[in-house]
This record gives sequence, structure tokens and C-alpha cells, in this order.
Amino acid sequence: MMAQYLGIKRDHPDALLFYRMGDFYELFFDDAVAAAAALDIALTKRGKHLGEDIAMCGVPVHSAEGYLLTLIRKGFRVAVCEQLEDPAEAKKRGAKSVVKRGVVRLVTPGTLTEESLLDARRHNYLAAWADVRGEGALAWVDISTGEMRVTPCTRVRLGPELARLAAREVLLSETVEGELAPLVTDMGAATTALSRGSFDSTTGEARLCATWKVGSLDAFGSFARAEVSAMAALVDYLEITQKGKLPLLRPPVREEPSAVMQIDAATRRNLELTHALSGGRTGSLLWAVDRTVTAPGGRLLERRLTAPSRDLGTIRARQSAVAWFHDDWRACADLRTALGRVPDMDRALSRLALERGGPRDLTAIRDGLSRAAEIADGMRGDLPDLLADALEGCRDHDALIEMLDAALVAEPPLLVRDGGFIAPGYDTDLDEARKLRDEGRGVIAAMQAQFAEETGISALKVKHNNVLGYFIEVTATHADKMHGLDRFIHRQTTASAVRFTTIELSELETKILNAGSRALEIEKTLFASLSQAVVEAAADVGRAARALAELDVQSALADLARAEDWVRPVVEDNRVFDIAGGRHPVVERALKAQGGGAFIPNDCDLSDGSGAACWLLTGPNMAGKSTFLRQNAVIALLAQMGAFVPADAATIGVVSQLFSRVGAADDLARGRSTFMVEMVETAAILNQADDAALVILDEIGRGTATYDGLSIAWATLEHLHDVNRCRALFATHYHELTRLAEKLDGVRNATVTVKEWEGEVIFLHEVRKGSADRSYGVQVAKLAGLPGAVVARAEVVLAALEKGEAEGKRATLVDDLPLFSAAPTSPAKAKRSDVEARLAELHPDELTPKAALELVYELKGLVKPT
Repeated sequence: MMAQYLGIKRDHPDALLFYRMGDFYELFFDDAVAAAAALDIALTKRGKHLGEDIAMCGVPVHSAEGYLLTLIRKGFRVAVCEQLEDPAEAKKRGAKSVVKRGVVRLVTPGTLTEESLLDARRHNYLAAWADVRGEGALAWVDISTGEMRVTPCTRVRLGPELARLAAREVLLSETVEGELAPLVTDMGAATTALSRGSFDSTTGEARLCATWKVGSLDAFGSFARAEVSAMAALVDYLEITQKGKLPLLRPPVREEPSAVMQIDAATRRNLELTHALSGGRTGSLLWAVDRTVTAPGGRLLERRLTAPSRDLGTIRARQSAVAWFHDDWRACADLRTALGRVPDMDRALSRLALERGGPRDLTAIRDGLSRAAEIADGMRGDLPDLLADALEGCRDHDALIEMLDAALVAEPPLLVRDGGFIAPGYDTDLDEARKLRDEGRGVIAAMQAQFAEETGISALKVKHNNVLGYFIEVTATHADKMHGLDRFIHRQTTASAVRFTTIELSELETKILNAGSRALEIEKTLFASLSQAVVEAAADVGRAARALAELDVQSALADLARAEDWVRPVVEDNRVFDIAGGRHPVVERALKAQGGGAFIPNDCDLSDGSGAACWLLTGPNMAGKSTFLRQNAVIALLAQMGAFVPADAATIGVVSQLFSRVGAADDLARGRSTFMVEMVETAAILNQADDAALVILDEIGRGTATYDGLSIAWATLEHLHDVNRCRALFATHYHELTRLAEKLDGVRNATVTVKEWEGEVIFLHEVRKGSADRSYGVQVAKLAGLPGAVVARAEVVLAALEKGEAEGKRATLVDDLPLFSAAPTSPAKAKRSDVEARLAELHPDELTPKAALELVYELKGLVKPT
């Protein structure tokens, strides 16, 4: 056995080998040591190899999925090695014959399909990047749904695209893996290197055509060589990991980079699109806007939120669908109730195609298609094109529904091996086997009555024992009569009775004894047949699943808009950016949850002609500058994904790129300070932003000396205005920058207002035209809880510095201003008194009342009279 293990392990050196032995997956040698530590399970030993103990650990087969998930999350890959034959078959070859085993699947981060290993509301993407003669392309697939897409992608765009997809695993050619692996790791994905042959576009095209059984890829669109190369690598890797059982892949969809708003990784992080900076989904924009009621709807919403459209036709079609549900609230509510009972057909279909499905996957298809038909029949009226098309995808599945409905019970077990999922009356052989299994005693009684009637012997009995099995027994007086009937075969004579059998009874005995296993085998055969029928109808099932997801997203956005009083934005093909009464959805939801005050809405007009293309925003910390910056970026993003927006009114010219440089963070792993990270991100913005971009910048230059920072901020604002010529919001504490509004036609000053009351600062969170006269930093420090002495001292220093500025000179603390010499010095540490010294020696719990009284007199004597 160990020789077999070592041979299989030799073929999979980079993966932990789950070696099936009965009801356990066993791991040996170094695999066992690593797995035991990662899973926190016992490490034992089994036999010896080359004179050394063989380390071993194991996990039960029935609970292996949980262990697999832990190992995948900790960066391991797992080769699942199953028994390929029944142990009884192996014994026929000899008592010491080893059961045939082989790896049936490689489990990696990007190839998970099990429901328990996946987040139901998120895609699990496997991506591949290819470069052919300087042209790059990125392809990605979610094998749990079968969706595959590809887009042109240069090396510069690889990071932003991976940030958008949140891919779990990225395939790279071994020629570039060393160079690009750090970038992939930064995006939170695992890297897998493949040979150059996997990325060969010529052989790859043939591989892709064979996958979709077409003569040419032209049936799906026009693909560049790099795009073919990336898709071919995906398919090659899936053939390797799935051991020839390819998932049910949909035809590839080509995405044009110009079709979606470009958002880089830093902007996604700063705006907290899908994950909050604190970690997790709570507090993100997705958390605030997601009201979908199905898992596919949740995945579709995230996909659109992370890649807002730039196509006006697409945007307006989605808006019209949301508006229809918004206006017909009853239809929206009824639809959402119906959608709440819709299962995840996409992932059920994928598991069935990979032969990893169970009875509940079949019922998911049945119930999903049934709900789809009900929804299509229930929605009436003058529907927008997007909804009408979706409803068409919900119809014409009657044949498949009827077949599955007739074949399956209402609530089947989880696993095929449990049996009992085929409905009574669907298959006569199964019904017979079940009857024999469950009602064998009754069947025997009926046969006994039949034999008694035929022979005329009322005392005839059909009995059973472990030696003869089932037999017919009569008394000795009736033996001659039984011998005279040809169909009865003599078995045994005892002192008081004679025993017979018949061919019919022997066959019935065999059927009864094997009825349970036969019933299960019949169910397995029927399951395979039903699964095949579903897979053959995959295109229609997938169309219905996508239609239901579309309906879910549009009705969820309508529910959100109605509940939160959002409005339909006007999206145009120009540079208009005019928002009235805009709000930040995440902050507003958090305020409501905390029972805080109402969110203060604000206007923002960056339109050419009626307003400035760039607002320079000043005001104190804590006043809401960052929130104002973010909310306008978020409103633009929501508008272009086709949603309503949190505002009183909004008109937005299509934003091609969204850039955000808000917040402070360092990158210690690369040796980058907070200021360096800030400069790298700012450089990326200035080098890439076009005139249709929207840029929000907060506190540029704050991480260095005052004059350095002011100079960088000044030059950055000028570059945005003169070179990039984009729409921008620029927040700063450098009040000197407000003078640029006099020099640059497209710059306008705005400030977040505050009010001083009896020495306290009240933040009004209201943005108005003009500039702040001061930063109120000391007051904010006081609110933060700095010691009173520190705050008072800061006020003295600030007053001195401001006086120096007013007199036209920059004072220095050490030379020009005797501030440190004037500062109150800390008193020298006083010598401890005799009383304090005596008290320090005491242990109060050890004093008796009398000793305590004596101590009082003693201490009084130690006090020196004044």
C-alpha cells in the first residue's frame, strides 16, 4: 500500500495528498505533519519507511469539506485520491492485493464548487493573464457557475483588474511568474505557474473549439491571440485539476475596457466598495445597498457595483427597470416574495455537470424553474425591455419541470447514497424493490396463501432460517401430496415436518435479501439519467437563472430607492456633474442604526459652464470633508451601475475613470512610508486621468515638511486643472491654496462650516462656497481627549506662531520665540515624608484594632508642627 501511496504522491509533489482508506482520508510523511499543524488534529504514526516512523493523520470522509476549506484558506492545495474499485474486487486478485486508487481532483482556491466551501453571494474567480507579442489579456472563470469572460489587459492594468474581480487564484506563464507573483499576492490571490505550452495560442484555439464543440471561435466573437492564450490556459488548468471532467463552461464573453468605469485598487480600497477598511463586508458600500434576496442576485449586484457601465444605453435600460418596480410597488413586493424561494440554480447545475451534485441540486433546478414560470405568469403590464427580456428567459421550461417533478420527492436527502429521493410511481422496478425491502413479510404471506390454495393444504407455512433461507413446510401427512406436484422441490425432512421450495420462492428470496441495495442502485442510475437530462438543458437553465438574478437586482434597487428616498439620476454623454442634496449611503445607514442625527445633505456642481471643474475644499478635521468627497464619487458610481442615487437630484456626465486618494496608510512590507504611498497613488492619478475622469484627493502633501507639502499640493492642483482637465474635488488644510481660485478659471473654493460657541466647536457638516479662515486643529485635539495641559500649551504656541505670521516673519520655537523657556517646568520630585515612608511599610489587613489605634498615635508623632 505504501508503495502505491508514494507513487501517487510523486505525481503531485506540490499538493497535500488525501489518500482514501475506507471512511477516512489519510495523510502520511511531511503531508501529515503539515496538515496536522494546519488543522489542529492529532499526529500519529503507522509503520516504518527506510527505518523511520511514518507520520500519519487523517480526517473522516463525511466531514472532509470543512478540513479542505481550512487548508485552502491557509494556502495549501489538496489532491483527493479515491478508491477506484470495491475492496471485494481487489480481494479476488489475491488476499494481499491493494485496492486501485487514483487522484480524481486537485482542490485549489480557484476551483472550488462545493456549497460549503463557497460564499453564496460572491463569485469565486480563477483568472489567467497572458502576453503575446506585447499584447496582454486577462481571462477569468467561475467554475461554480460556468461564467467565463476575457478582456484586453496590459501589465499596468493587471492590478486594477484583479482588484475588481477579487480573483482567488491567478494562472501565469512560468516565464513571467517570478515578476508578477508579488502583484498577484498583493491583490489577495494565490499564484499558479503553468508551462508555456498551456498558454500557446495556436494549440489553445483548438482546445477551446473542442471545449465548446465549435469549428471556430468566431461564433462567440473576435478574440486577439493574447485573449485566446489566456482562455486556453484556463481550460488546460481545469482539465488538469478536474482530471478530465470539465465544468459546464458558458461561451466566453469579451469585455471592452472602454465599456466600464475604470477604478484602480487604491480607489476601491479608499471608497470601501465591497470591504470596509476595518475588514469584512459590514460598513462597505455593497453592505449599504444590497437588498437582493437570492445568491445569484447578490453576485450580480457586486459585479455591477465593481464595474459600473459607461454605455448610456445600458445605464438607461437598467434605470428604466428600477423605475418600473419603484412605481409599481405592489408588483415589486410580490416579486421579491417569490424570489425569496428561488434556489441557486447556477451552482447546482455546475455541481451536476462535474458529477459532484446530489438530489438537492436536482430539486434546486426543479424548484427554480417552477418559480421562474410562476413569476413570468404573474408579471403583467407595459414592461421595460430589460424586464421583458428577462421574463422570456423564465418561460418554456415545462418539459424539464414536469420530468423532475414526477421523478423527485418534495424534500430529498442531501446525498445520493442516502436514497429515498425518487418519487413513488416513477419507476416500476424501483417500486418493486422498495416493496420487497419494506414489505417483505407481507409479500411472503401472500405467497403462502397462494401455495395453500394451490395445494389445498391449509396448514402449509412459508418459514425462514439462517441455513435454508425461505422454505415451505408441511406436516409429514401431507408430504406425499407435495411430492406429487412437480413445482415443489424437496429440501429437508425432519421428525415432524417436510420442507420444500420452488424456483419462484428462491427468486423471491434473492430479491428480498438484495432489495435494499437494488433499490439504491436503481436510484443511482435514475439520478445519473436525470442529471444528464438537466445538463443537456444547461443553456435554458442558465438563461432562466440569469433572468431571475436580473429581476432580483432591479427589484432590490427599487426597494432601496423607495425606502431611502433615492432619485433617478440623469446620465449624459458630457462633463456635467451637478448633484443637489447628495448623501453618503453608508454613513447615513450607520447614523440611523446608531440612532444618531440626520445626515446633512450637500450640493456639488463641477459642471463646465455653470460651475467649476475643480472644487478646493477647506475646513477643519471632523467636519466631514472626506465624507463629502467620497459621497460624490459613490453617487457617480451608483448612477453608472444603473441604480437610483441618494440625492434630491443628480445630473452626471459619464465618468470614464474614478480615482480616490483619501486616507493614510503605509506599506511596511515594501518599505514604503505613508507619504511614499500617498505620492505613488497621486502619481498614478496624474499620469492616467483623462478629461472624463472624476478625481477626489484629500490632504495631498501632509506627510512631509510644511513647505514641501504645500508645494506638492499646489503643483498637483495645477496639473489636474491644466493637464488632466478632469472633474475633481481637492480637500486641503493648506489655506494658501485658496489663492489659486483667483489664478485658475476652473477652480472654486468651498468650505465645510463650523460654529464656535462658548469656546467649543460645533461641526455643521454643511458645504458652502468660500474658504475656511482657520483649521481648528487644537479644538479637535481637545475633543479627542488630549490632556488639558497639552491643549493649553498648544494654544499658546499657536498664538505665538500666528502672531509671527501676521508680522511677516516665520518664527522658530527655539530661537525667535522663547516658548520653551517660558514653559512651566515640571517640579522636582519631592522627597518622601516620614509619614509616607511609614505608610508604605504597612499591611492594613494585618492590623488589629488596637494596633491600628497605636499607629494613629505613632503617625501623629511623626508629623512636624508648622
